[in-house]
Amino acid sequence: MRAAVFLERDGILNLAPVQGRNQSVPRALSDFQINRAVLAPLNLLREAGLLLIAVTNQPGVSRGYLSRRELDLMHLQLMKQLKLDDLFMCTHDEMDCCNCRKPDIGLFREAAFKHKLDLDRCFVISDKAADAQAAHSLGCISLLVQSPLNGDGHHDCILPDLDSIAQRILRIHAQAKSGYMAHAVAA
Repeated sequence: MRAAVFLERDGILNLAPVQGRNQSVPRALSDFQINRAVLAPLNLLREAGLLLIAVTNQPGVSRGYLSRRELDLMHLQLMKQLKLDDLFMCTHDEMDCCNCRKPDIGLFREAAFKHKLDLDRCFVISDKAADAQAAHSLGCISLLVQSPLNGDGHHDCILPDLDSIAQRILRIHAQAKSGYMAHAVAA
C-alpha cells in the first residue's frame, strides 16, 4: 500500500487571500493564481515517493456562481503545472448533506481506494480546520499552514510555511519506512 499527501486547493495550491475568517476563491480562470511557493516542497515530496493528491470543496458550482467549465480549466492548469497525481472535488453545498464534502471523508476514501493508499501513512496539508478534522477521522496526520482558518479543533501540527511542512513530512515518512511509528509528529 502506498502513502500520499492530500493537499487543499484554495490557500495552499493556489493563492486565495484570507479576509478575517473568509477566504476569497477564484470564480474564473483569469482569477486563478497557482501558488509558485509550492513547487519546491511538492518536488521533494514526490521524490520521496509520496503521491500528491488535491482534495477540494468547490460549492460555487452548486450555488451557481462558478461554472463547471471554469473549474475544470482551473484544475487542468493546476494538475499540469504542479504535476499532481490526482484531484478529487466535492461541488456540493453544505445543505446537500453529502459524504464527500470536507470535513466528511468521502473524497479521501475514494482516493484511497483508487490509489491503494494506507491512510495511516498519509498526510493532509491545509490551512483549514475542516481538513484537519477529516485527517483525524481517517487516521492521517494533519499539518496546517498558520492561518486564521486553522480553527480551535483537532490538528497534529501547525507550521509557518510549506517548506517546514514538507521537511516534517519527509522526516515522518522516513521514520515510517524504517519501521518507526508514523505518528511521531513532534519529531
